[in-house]
Amino acid sequence: MLKLTFCLRRLPSLSLEEFQDYWLNKHGPLVRTLQPALGMTRYVQLHRLSGDLADGMRRVRGAPEPYDGVAELWWQSEETWRAASRNPEAREANRLLMEDEAKFIDLKNSPLWLNREEMIYGEQRRRAP
Repeated sequence: MLKLTFCLRRLPSLSLEEFQDYWLNKHGPLVRTLQPALGMTRYVQLHRLSGDLADGMRRVRGAPEPYDGVAELWWQSEETWRAASRNPEAREANRLLMEDEAKFIDLKNSPLWLNREEMIYGEQRRRAP
């Protein structure tokens, strides 16, 4: 499996609640409709929690301000990802997604990278060759 991790920071003009609402209720459905062109097998949004529990844990550890959310996107393999990137429909889907992301994500301050999970503990998945 090939995975893309995208650490999101919201636009300064949005509250955390506005950011998360748009991401879940507008952007999420857009990703779902574009999934066939993109060839993704999974898309997950991790929404940051706020409040005493989360803030207290961060203070105790001396941790910096967290991201507003993390998106995880999976493809069956690197070959599947490369094949989708050559597809004109996928290029158009990516253009539409980036256009929408600019409405709620501070793209210049939101890192992303491709990766492969290495399971240390938990349910084991069979690694693709």
